[in-house]
Amino acid sequence: MNPLFLASTMARRGMLGPTAPHRIPGQLNALRRWGFSLAGELRQAAAREPDLVAIVDEERGEITYRQLLLHAERLTRSLRSRVGITPGDRIGVMARNHAGLIETVLAATMLGADTVLVNTGLAATQLAQVTEEQQLRALVHDDEFADRVAGLPAEVIRIDERTQQDLIGNAPPGKVTPPDRPGRIIVLTSGTTGAPKGARRPTPGGFGPLISIIDRIPLHAKDNILIAAPLFHTWGYAALQVSFALRATIVLQRRFDPAETLRALNRHECGALFAVPVMLQRILEVEPPKRLPPIKVVAVSGSALPGTLATRFMDVYGDVIYNLYGSTEVSWASIATPADLRKDPGTAGRPPYGTKLAILDGEGKPVPTGEVGRIFVGNEMLFEGYTSGTSRESLDGLLSTGDLGHLDADGLLHVDGREDDMIVSGGENVFPGEVENLLAQLPQVREVAVIGVPDDQYGQRLVAYVVLHPGESLDAEAVREYVRHYLARFSVPREVHFIAELPRNATGKILARELRAAGS
Repeated sequence: MNPLFLASTMARRGMLGPTAPHRIPGQLNALRRWGFSLAGELRQAAAREPDLVAIVDEERGEITYRQLLLHAERLTRSLRSRVGITPGDRIGVMARNHAGLIETVLAATMLGADTVLVNTGLAATQLAQVTEEQQLRALVHDDEFADRVAGLPAEVIRIDERTQQDLIGNAPPGKVTPPDRPGRIIVLTSGTTGAPKGARRPTPGGFGPLISIIDRIPLHAKDNILIAAPLFHTWGYAALQVSFALRATIVLQRRFDPAETLRALNRHECGALFAVPVMLQRILEVEPPKRLPPIKVVAVSGSALPGTLATRFMDVYGDVIYNLYGSTEVSWASIATPADLRKDPGTAGRPPYGTKLAILDGEGKPVPTGEVGRIFVGNEMLFEGYTSGTSRESLDGLLSTGDLGHLDADGLLHVDGREDDMIVSGGENVFPGEVENLLAQLPQVREVAVIGVPDDQYGQRLVAYVVLHPGESLDAEAVREYVRHYLARFSVPREVHFIAELPRNATGKILARELRAAGS
């Protein structure tokens, strides 16, 4: 990355402000010894501004960067001496958004153990499968998940919330020194079409990845940032990394509630919110507060923005949405700014600085502007492969996202759907996402999902699952006629089902397999 570009971006975001001279050696030492891992970012922040509030946990209160480092080091010593965790072991964390999750991840990183971020939505059988596949030595979990943990093998060490606090409060003496290799973060893929896979996240090698994000998303040092996106998800964890690097104050709530989130944004004077798209939809369904939150950035990722959600949200809360398109495997591919979304609410934006994007055909050759092809991405944070030993297809250093998309005449990326979601109906290629976005614009529709199912005559056919707003009515033929008016005949759903709610995972992604099971 160009050093001048890096320095100018850091200066614009307040990352190069005055620092007490006696603290500079501590910062440099943290960088040299701990690198840019989460633990390294914490140590830099604690060395620079130890008394700055790092976390506002709505249940536990405020924790400064100095206190957070102390808690993490004490937990590190206890995990090592009292629990017997050694470098290279894997620790699972099944927790909602609170300080305990962050303390555990930090301790594991300092110890040289790998952290597996476990989706809180996993059923007991799925948790057992993940535990076996990831070879977990221990599982740190919230008390509410005790019943799901009960059936795990006896050799898996269970650490509930009270035990974790005991490990912090009664830690043995000793020093915490950098391990030969900082602990890695393993994020589980969403598992919307099958069992979740463990993806190894890389440790940043410098400020480059951070600069790529904040050059396009105007976050600043010492911002108050509410992270509503689950921390076990790639987007929530990325928000945590960015916040530490910016010495931000992170506001956390265990559960997302739209009205309470709005109150917390005002209560803590938050300038930024990290969320997933379905959370914005839920926020729009509650009455806006008389005093709107002082948010300047609402950064979203994790799934597509349906219909006109972006513009409807910005009409109420201002032009604040920044939509990042990416995946667990490629981290990020593009970012849409408010101006991009005003121009085209369905766009995924442009690749940020230091990111390469290519739309390729089946032979790996670039496709013309406007033509749909496979999306490939290159940046500094491509994942290191699945824990199973497999990886994704790559070409010339670019990694496949598994999605199909196209670039328009202005260079904006549009994601047309997953490669495995595209269906062939009567010889025609159909993208369910295009139909979903159209139906989401109907005023009666709260949310919608469109999937392909086998069909004896056409090979595959489209089926729409529609959730209406309370008190609204709509019939199947009206839905089909609406699609008929705007799209080709082969895009018209042959079946329309009205249901109470769409099945989603903890990050808001629709579980297509459950829809198929319900409709079979």
